[in-house]
Amino acid sequence: MGHGTPDNMNWAGLLQKLLIVVHIRQIICSSLQFSVPEEMEPDTLVGSLSKNFSPPYQLLTHNYLRMDINKGNFYTTELKMDREAICPAETKAEECVTLYNAIVGPSKELIQFSVIIEDINDNAPHFENNKIHLGVPEDTTVGTSFLLDTQALDSDSGPNGEVQYHLKGSDGAFGLKIEEDSSLIMLVVQRALDRETRDLFQMQLVATDCGVDPLSVSAALIVTMTDVNDNCPAFSSDSPHSVTIPGDSQKNTVVTQVRATDPDLGPNGDIVYSFSPKVSERAKKLFSLDSLTGSISLTQDLESDNSEELVLKVLASGHHCPPADTQVTISVLPKANQELTIKIRFIAEHQNQTMVLQENQHPTALAVLELEGDSSFKDLFLAIEGEVPFTLSPQNGKYLLSTSKPLDYEMNREHHISVIARVKSAEGSVIVPSRRVVTVLVADINDNAPYFVQPHYELQVEENNQPGMSLLQISASDADSGDNGLVTYRLENYNPTMFSIDSVTGQLSLLVPLDREQQHVHRLTVFARDSGSPPLESMATVSIHVRDQNDNAPVFLTPHFIFFIPENVPTLSQVGRVEVKDPDKGENGTTELHVVNSSAPFVVDNTQGMLRTTRNLDRETEDRYELYLLASDHGQTVALTSTARVTIFVEDINDNQPKVILPSTNSSCLTVSPGTLAGATVGKIYAIDEDSGLNSEITYSATAPEPLQNSSPFQIDSRSGNITLSQQLLHEDLGMHHLFIVVRDGGKPVPLYTTVWMNLLVNDSTEPCHLDQVPTWTGTLNLVQTPSKAPICDVETARFSQLMLLIGLGMMLVSTCLFVATVICCLKQRSRSLKMNKGAYTEANEIPLKLKDKYYSD
Repeated sequence: MGHGTPDNMNWAGLLQKLLIVVHIRQIICSSLQFSVPEEMEPDTLVGSLSKNFSPPYQLLTHNYLRMDINKGNFYTTELKMDREAICPAETKAEECVTLYNAIVGPSKELIQFSVIIEDINDNAPHFENNKIHLGVPEDTTVGTSFLLDTQALDSDSGPNGEVQYHLKGSDGAFGLKIEEDSSLIMLVVQRALDRETRDLFQMQLVATDCGVDPLSVSAALIVTMTDVNDNCPAFSSDSPHSVTIPGDSQKNTVVTQVRATDPDLGPNGDIVYSFSPKVSERAKKLFSLDSLTGSISLTQDLESDNSEELVLKVLASGHHCPPADTQVTISVLPKANQELTIKIRFIAEHQNQTMVLQENQHPTALAVLELEGDSSFKDLFLAIEGEVPFTLSPQNGKYLLSTSKPLDYEMNREHHISVIARVKSAEGSVIVPSRRVVTVLVADINDNAPYFVQPHYELQVEENNQPGMSLLQISASDADSGDNGLVTYRLENYNPTMFSIDSVTGQLSLLVPLDREQQHVHRLTVFARDSGSPPLESMATVSIHVRDQNDNAPVFLTPHFIFFIPENVPTLSQVGRVEVKDPDKGENGTTELHVVNSSAPFVVDNTQGMLRTTRNLDRETEDRYELYLLASDHGQTVALTSTARVTIFVEDINDNQPKVILPSTNSSCLTVSPGTLAGATVGKIYAIDEDSGLNSEITYSATAPEPLQNSSPFQIDSRSGNITLSQQLLHEDLGMHHLFIVVRDGGKPVPLYTTVWMNLLVNDSTEPCHLDQVPTWTGTLNLVQTPSKAPICDVETARFSQLMLLIGLGMMLVSTCLFVATVICCLKQRSRSLKMNKGAYTEANEIPLKLKDKYYSD
């Protein structure tokens, strides 16, 4: 027994070292954290495991990192880390953390470390709409705010994702007010507005992030001033105030026209003309006023041989405005006594008294006119009646007729110039009854390109169309005449096998079926050319949007999904993500997953595309599930489907204690002959564990119910459970030996165990052994629970760490007490051994026991 003390001291020391190692590993594991900015170039050093672990090193996943097997350094790979792609669901306040597993050291320990992907400013803010339209009444008071229903989004985090706004091009009329968290953007009126002065503001709303190298984006902010009725009609200064007409003027002759203006728009700018109630009855009888145009006309023929003056007061009225007024004086002169004639001598090319002039020519002389005949009027002269692009210039008693500006065939192809004779008098110019009409025809030249009424066409076509389908007819007009106005059409540099256009009619056709999934919009440029010399050309654009059909079934990313899940997870736990895609659009591309033809306890969470459990799992009942998933889209007419196979392996957890098969009860008893040879097997403990792997690996150990009294002649094999005789039996070994056996599994982090009594009777009798009652354990249960050495570094919570520390301190206290008791027992045993002059040697695997009173009668 002299070796008992060092063995127990060694056991206590190992226990303390084990506790320290577990605690140190836990601290190391919780601190294995590295960080790296996103988008780093390949072969950038991220960190190293060499400071914490010994080589070799092996990284289990190689998506973004690779490991140096000897040095433990890990680097970025060709696949760059994009924080926004790796952590799309993380909020801007959360870190993007990825977990990696590695096998390290000669013992092949599995460790886990985390890598924080730091954000860089690699994403500019963006607006959903690049044009913002807003209408603002022109009478809006200064300081009024208008909500801009837009917000710039930035997928970066921290300052890189914070957005600031400013306004460009407002000319001081508008400013911005940003509410808290930049959630509301208000446009503030900073000065008085006037639509009549400026009716449109085209500004830029600029969003800039707060990164070190800030990125910006802008959206066009178009503010239109809406009109209010803030102006009243007013007569212009050039409105006629006096006019003279001959006494033989005919009915419906337009005497003059008054003009009033109102700068407002629409109904706010409508003007109604009327005579003032103060106008004389004779004036009302002779003249009429057009309420819309302000034209004053004769209501009857004049046959006046005497002079007469009439005064007309005209009112111009608008909505909610006092009427403006002007006064027109009309002087009537006596009618002329003799008739005059106007002679014409043509200069320009003419035929049948009609001149032909090519358009767009500079002012050109056309003819010479002369007034002949006697008249009682003095100071006669010729004048052109109305507003026409021609002038009369006096030339030595004659008049030269010329164009005042280039003529435009498209504006007016034929001009009729009315030349009349007038006489100057104190009352003004008087029209005498002499008139000559000169006709000028305008010859066309090719000065107009074809004109598209609609410069941009947009249409929608359903995919999988029939070949040769007509899309639309494009039309362009040309104001020129003849060949100058003859238009033909063509497409610019586009695949002729897909689209064609009729050169004469402009009919656009589709030659092949379209596929929205390959290209959802086609943009064409159509040219229209006339046949002039040289020809002129213009263009229009056509956007063809391809409407979706449900022509694609959902596609699983893999035809066979394999998942692993621990048993006894809570109901509705996540098993794994099942990803399916449908390239169609809208409802045709919206997919829904179902588990089909299976009673397995799983269901699909379609909101997240996640397979979940519907009840608790038990690996010992069923360790694998095979099921099929059906993916169907929401097509309007016929839903398309596809299937995928799913295999779910249920991973074992240590949820079953070892079950002792032999001995069958704690009262079982075996008889051992005193003559049994040393090393012989005298009994066996046999137990099973329904778990798998380490959780089912069973070890056997024994302990004494009270402090050691005698050396034991029996020992137990920790693996097989065989109980053998360690030494030759002596006379003092006769009697009943009660062995308290602890059967443990290899579960982590805490093994499960069960206990059984093995009762051995050393006796020469061959009669069956029998116990009157089951032995009673009087020791400490903590002796049964021994810590297992975890080969891997598990990341645990702080609460579990504290609990482990407390348990370890308790075990250290118990081991100290046990050590003191063992020393005392060893001293007593040594004294006894000296008296008996009998040496003993205790092997490491011998079982301490106590001879108790016999529970049977001979």
